[in-house]
Amino acid sequence: MSHGRSAGDVGAAPAVLRDYALLADGHRGALVGPDGDVGWLCAPGWSDPAVFSALLGGAGRFLVTPTAARLVWGGYYEPDSLVWVSRWVTTDGIVESRDALVFPGEAERLVLLRQIRAPDRPVRVRVVLDPRADFGREPIRDVARHGDLWLARTGGLRLRFAGGADLHRQPDGFLAGELSLAAGGRHDLVLEMSSARFAETCPEPDELWRTTEHHWRSVVPSLAGAAQRDATLAYTVLRGMTRPGGGMVAAVTTALPERALAGRNYDYRYAWIRDQSFAGQAAALVGRYDVLDDAVAFVTGRLLADGDRMAPAYTVDGGPVPSERPLAHLPGYPGAPVRTGNWVGGQFQLDVYGEVLMVLAAARRHDRLDSDAQRAMEVAATVIANRWTEADSGIWELPARQWTHSKLTCVAGLRAAARVTTAGQAGRWSALADRILADTSAHALGAGGHWQRAYDDGRVDAALLLPGVRGALPPEDPRTERTRRAVLAELTSDGYLYRFRPDKRPLGDAEGAFLLCGFTAAIAAWQAGEVVEANRWFERCRAACGPPGLYTEEYDVQQRQLRGNLPQAFVHALMLETAVTLGQVDPCR
Repeated sequence: MSHGRSAGDVGAAPAVLRDYALLADGHRGALVGPDGDVGWLCAPGWSDPAVFSALLGGAGRFLVTPTAARLVWGGYYEPDSLVWVSRWVTTDGIVESRDALVFPGEAERLVLLRQIRAPDRPVRVRVVLDPRADFGREPIRDVARHGDLWLARTGGLRLRFAGGADLHRQPDGFLAGELSLAAGGRHDLVLEMSSARFAETCPEPDELWRTTEHHWRSVVPSLAGAAQRDATLAYTVLRGMTRPGGGMVAAVTTALPERALAGRNYDYRYAWIRDQSFAGQAAALVGRYDVLDDAVAFVTGRLLADGDRMAPAYTVDGGPVPSERPLAHLPGYPGAPVRTGNWVGGQFQLDVYGEVLMVLAAARRHDRLDSDAQRAMEVAATVIANRWTEADSGIWELPARQWTHSKLTCVAGLRAAARVTTAGQAGRWSALADRILADTSAHALGAGGHWQRAYDDGRVDAALLLPGVRGALPPEDPRTERTRRAVLAELTSDGYLYRFRPDKRPLGDAEGAFLLCGFTAAIAAWQAGEVVEANRWFERCRAACGPPGLYTEEYDVQQRQLRGNLPQAFVHALMLETAVTLGQVDPCR
């Protein structure tokens, strides 16, 4: 990708989503654009207001970029980590910026590392640091300098910045200037933000880098196989987006449009029970259990606390998701106004109870289920017994109906739980699964012998592939294969799968292809014995990313663009599960 521009207008407009890289430490995430601008970072936590919000047109940013007018950008993740290296080839020489959030992170304090390097020739680099809390509304104040160290505040955050001795205070911002590096030289920038007082001494960059490198190596599994790099990155993304002992955010961002000017721009900086369950099941397949344990702990806590009133999503520490509200002062990412919060908290989604049973059953198979989680399994089964006849909003969070996917997911969850529990419970749960399946067969089996979308909707839905691969019915049951063929015949275009047909428009006009569905199609094909077809689905879907290798929820096939919030955790979870299931990577043992 080539960027021809003057230094003064660098980063003024957002980049296409495929070019952003993720930094994460379990407590928050940042996006780095191709111009070297950290254009998105919420602090101190995932769903707190952004302190760098240039992605949505806010004032806050942290830019490190070459001064050369002509350059070509590239970048890569260092192995087994979320350490991102931006690399620019310029007319003056090569410039690199090695970026990371110190890992593991702390809940109230973040440390952002940026190491600028000049591998072969002397270079000049422009740096702009202008943190603005509350989505750009809070100015910098209380600025003080002590040698190489800058101190300041914005909103409720304290700032400490090391490595900026050659930068200058700006009248309408914080710091800016140019740095000169000799051939082979490097320069470290360390930005700390905290809602509490800092320790007296500023940490050394080398020690922070060693800590980060060591901890990433300690938590990322050693995978092998044809898709090793992509599968390892998928696991790394899930680990970085999961708060230790807490929830996993569905995505790092808010208000990135799924479709321009269509009003579908949501806040996904919260922990969805379903997504957490997907991630836990994928981690169980890999054979590394920190993400599985965190998923089990989170869903157990929410289920025991709220029972049949469990919300579909929470904040990562288990609190309620705030209601939607607009941020009118931000222009937003082109195509959508800015919203924070999410209205999903008031919905009833039946299928999440089935998903919880499946992730708890996976933990039980690996002997990682404590007494609280066992009680949570009993609560989930009881909720299904009491509420399975009710209409719900389903996996796509639509108006309440008798969604077939929700019923069959509960069947799959009950069967999975029955296989790992006592004989008495197993009998009751299996009988309940049979009763739900019988009712669903009576009301949601189409004329062609395949599952239809809802009791009152004869169309197909790609979500109907999921219960089949999860074990709601035996693989040889003809309803499973008929449903697979009907879904593929109706919802496939150009090698990608769409959720459903919302109207009579051609596929791709109303929304992008859903990568979650495409990876599920790969597993369904493998289960049906169609190995070549399964690998085609897998390869097609895993190519639907940008240079950093991150996925959004939707993929615009015609324009080859990512759509929606970035990165979408459940897509990475299904990508990882598919890679292991198809033998594209070998799990740890």
